[in-house]
Amino acid sequence: MTDLQSLDRLVGTWQISGGAEGTVTYEWMEGGYFLIQRVQLMQHGQEVKGIEIIGHLKPFGEEPSHDIKSRYYDTMGNTFDYVYEMEGDTLIIWAGEKGSNTYFKGAFSSDGNTNTGAWTYPGGGGYESSMRRIAAVGGMTNG
Repeated sequence: MTDLQSLDRLVGTWQISGGAEGTVTYEWMEGGYFLIQRVQLMQHGQEVKGIEIIGHLKPFGEEPSHDIKSRYYDTMGNTFDYVYEMEGDTLIIWAGEKGSNTYFKGAFSSDGNTNTGAWTYPGGGGYESSMRRIAAVGGMTNG
């Protein structure tokens, strides 16, 4: 299994609770090279809607990036970059670059239908966040 395929466990629709409330849906783009996340959340009384494309960067004539990177776009004009990493049953999402002091770290349950963790911000900030799968979507199809 490639490192990108390890994110197949995210595929589906999830109910988010904690510092943000709502749903996110992960699905594979045809070809299996990119995972797409669609976001509909409420955070601090504000609606947050966006889309994130997750995969290895592969600029013209270059090899794919070592890290799994993403770019998030939202309806307020924000663009955020992240690095995704799976360590066993733990999902880590680094803001900006791997090793950043802003990150999410959460563990999947044994059945894979919940992930519980927290966002950590510099200076001790952040919030707890959990997600519970509420609908399955087809998983990876390109083996």
